[in-house]
Amino acid sequence: MEEKTNVIRVLDKLKVDYKFHSYINSGAISGVDVAKYLNQDENRVFKTLVTIAKSKKNYVFMIPSHKELDLKKAAKAVSEKAVEMIKQKDLLPLTGYVHGGCSPIGMKKHFLTVIDETAKNFETIIFSAGKIGYQVELSPIKLQEIIKGEFFDITK
Repeated sequence: MEEKTNVIRVLDKLKVDYKFHSYINSGAISGVDVAKYLNQDENRVFKTLVTIAKSKKNYVFMIPSHKELDLKKAAKAVSEKAVEMIKQKDLLPLTGYVHGGCSPIGMKKHFLTVIDETAKNFETIIFSAGKIGYQVELSPIKLQEIIKGEFFDITK
């Protein structure tokens, strides 16, 4: 590991067991590319999406890399009328993370996070470690505890 990200620092501080994965210089761009490069089931590699609701509250959703967020299900999961993806330019100032390196752990502030319920089908899931090229593998239940998240069916 070349440098510790906020995610790694948080996990180390909490003494949480995790596995680190790197895909630096792999040419991987999408979550599906990352899954292929790491030779992992694309259902286990999750992407982190940040939304804004009509109420102007932000919410975070984690879904398998090859799936799409169902905005109606997502809104229902957080008891909002509607949610939409935030603009890419708003991601860094809001979360402290860049597009492609967004993690549910270690954001600038805490947002309600919903993890697609399929995560519970796996002993561990893989998601961004807070920097492009870095991933962490962790139990979805442990992740839920750390981020105080919820599980819900949120994909199309």
